[in-house]
Parts: sequence; structure tokens; C-alpha cells
Amino acid sequence: MTLASMTGFARAAGGAGPWRLTWELKAVNAKGLDARLRLSPPFDAIEPDARARIAQKLTRGTLQAVFAAEREATTPEVRVNQELLRKLMTAIAAIPLPEMISPVTLDGLLSVRGVVEISDAADNEAEILRARASALALLDTALDSLVTMRQSEGAALATVLSARLEKIAALTQAADICPARKPEAIQARLAQSLAFLAGNANFDQNRLHQEALMLAAKADIREELDRLAAHTAAAREILARGGAAGRRLDFLAQELSREANTLCAKSNDASLTGIGLELRVEIEQFREQIQNIE
Repeated sequence: MTLASMTGFARAAGGAGPWRLTWELKAVNAKGLDARLRLSPPFDAIEPDARARIAQKLTRGTLQAVFAAEREATTPEVRVNQELLRKLMTAIAAIPLPEMISPVTLDGLLSVRGVVEISDAADNEAEILRARASALALLDTALDSLVTMRQSEGAALATVLSARLEKIAALTQAADICPARKPEAIQARLAQSLAFLAGNANFDQNRLHQEALMLAAKADIREELDRLAAHTAAAREILARGGAAGRRLDFLAQELSREANTLCAKSNDASLTGIGLELRVEIEQFREQIQNIE
């Protein structure tokens, strides 16, 4: 499966009978899937089906889905109220008119309010149902385009993340072989610390052995190095598997950061601390890139 980002844009347009239909989809980062639809009537009835189709194609991200429908101009329907027209003609015929007044004409009668009614052609229910089906099919087309764009960006992000993991693995290895971790180096630092403690007149000699054990334990970062290597390997596996990997990668990034922080806290050598700080920077940059992964 291909890794996908959460950002993208897609547009799809088509027609159904007298309707011109258009979908515009804009997706950005989010913790979950948040689909926000805006539909023009009489297409608001397709919203449940539209949401179901979106959930089938997308796992995470805020999606702005705007649907527009325009009906082509149609020949209006004209209806003459013949009953009203007859009544008007009868009423006028019963009125005696002086010679200077012209008799009423048909165009004059037709201009009377209510005699002629002009209205747009009524929507055909079967036609609307077909247009709604076309709108859903068009949404599928737009979603496929959006997914393709997100996967293309996801492939580029996968390359960046793989490079970050390689750097993290290299720094972990550098920390493992750091001269400061050699037994003789640890022994020298431990001896120096113990000599300082033993020369302190106020120091309790009974605690010398306990302090020696504590210093030795603090100098050991074997567990942190092993966990850093394990988390890095797990992240590589998730990247190779692809799919909706954002949440799992984010969890591993948090664990990597925790181990790097512990390594820095335990370090009592400048060179090892420097490696630990570089690790923290790489892991933070790795985590920032993950925030855009679906």
C-alpha cells in the first residue's frame, strides 16, 4: 500500500440532463476524518451517501467538499386562465361604451393580472434522481483524483522520512561506539567522581558504595540504545508497508524522542551529549513530517 499525505485538491465537473454539476475537494491535516459538505438543493438528500463514500476513500484529514449544481435555462410554461378571460369579456361586453372609447382588445385583456401565468418548467422527479446518482458518481471521480494527489505527495514524504530514519540509525550507532562509552573511559570518570566524593570531609563514607553504584548505573545507556534501534526498525517497517500509517509513526516518534532525552540526561560526556542533541533534532524533524501523513 502507498503512503499518503493528508493535503490535496481535486475538482470534477459533469452534466446530467439539464444540470451542470461540479465538485471541489480541499483536504488539510487533522487528527481524524472531518468531512464538511456544502450541497445545493435539491441535492442535499445525497449527503449520507456522499459521507459514506468519503469514509471509504479517506482515513484522516479535514475535507472541504463543495458541490454546485446549475440548471440550464428551459422554455417556460405559459398557461392562460380561460375562465377568468371569459368572465372579463362578459363583464366588459355588458358595459355601454361612448363612441370616443375604443372597445377592449385581446392584448389588453391578456395583460390583466392572473389571466396569463408564466412559470419555469416543473422539475421531473425521475430526472432529479438521475442527477443525484450522477452527482455521487462525480464525487467518486473527484475522490479518486484527490487520493492520487495525496499518494503522490505521500511517496515524496516517504523518501524524506526514510532519510531521517537513516540519520537516526547512524547517530544511534555513533552513540554506541562513542569512545566515552568504553569501559576504561567510564572507569576513569567514575574514579574521578569517587575521588571527589571521598575527599569531601562532609561526605558520609557509608554512602560511598551506594553512590558508586548509582554513578555506574547512570553511565549505562545500553537500554536506550537498544530501544532507539528497535523503534527505528519498526518505523522502517511501517513505511515499507504504507497505508494509513500516520498515527503509528507519530507514536514511534514520541518513543524515539523519549529515549533520546533519557540518553542526554544520562550522558556525562560532552561528545555523547552532542550526539544525543543531534538525535533529538533529527527525531523532532521526523515527527514534524509525520504530522502530514494520513
